Amino acid sequence: MNYFSHARRFLDDPLFVAGVSVPDWMGVINRRAKAPTKLALPFAHDQDQRVASLARGIIQHHHDDKWFHQCPAFVELQLSFTARLQTFVSQDRSLRPRFFGHVLIEVLLDDILISENPAQLDRYYEVAAEYDAAFISQTVNRMLTRRTGMLAFFIPLFVKERFLYDYSDDAKLLYRMNRVMKRLRLDPMPTEVATFFPEARALVRSRKSQLLVGENPQLAYENPL
Repeated sequence: MNYFSHARRFLDDPLFVAGVSVPDWMGVINRRAKAPTKLALPFAHDQDQRVASLARGIIQHHHDDKWFHQCPAFVELQLSFTARLQTFVSQDRSLRPRFFGHVLIEVLLDDILISENPAQLDRYYEVAAEYDAAFISQTVNRMLTRRTGMLAFFIPLFVKERFLYDYSDDAKLLYRMNRVMKRLRLDPMPTEVATFFPEARALVRSRKSQLLVGENPQLAYENPL
């Protein structure tokens, strides 16, 4: 799941929304600084509701990622996308096509959910504009495997970039995807890959309900995996 898919059910609680973003934020800032469930759990019932919401969001992120990545629809789409993407990169059997396909499923699911309710994306960024980056950074550092001072600087940049609006445009989507590849020191995918995006988007749309089958009204912190 990507940012919007994780957050869209919780837009009434800005700090919970920030919490579900934290593991992905840390993947950008410092991949060695993890925010695991076990470090968030002790704060899930904190007397400060702001702290509790952040912790609960982190727990929810990991809970949702676990069932999402194990669901048959995701596994099948990832295999299909990997094979298709290999045709654009001379049958490259490295990590590159598989990783690109993995992320592509997630961002296209975001795009489909956004297209069904565009106002929710506007609300998502209204919620994000409320973030107290210094407070989030200070609190989340208590839940990380390695402290970092970058989070307070990164959050305003994340909000300002508003890149989720780019997912509906194939050229912009490829640009965003290749930025991820560059950050992970993987070669970018060629521009021709964008010709696959309409087909890929249709495939993800056709299996949307199967991809979301694990969503549960019960919050993860109440019964963590």
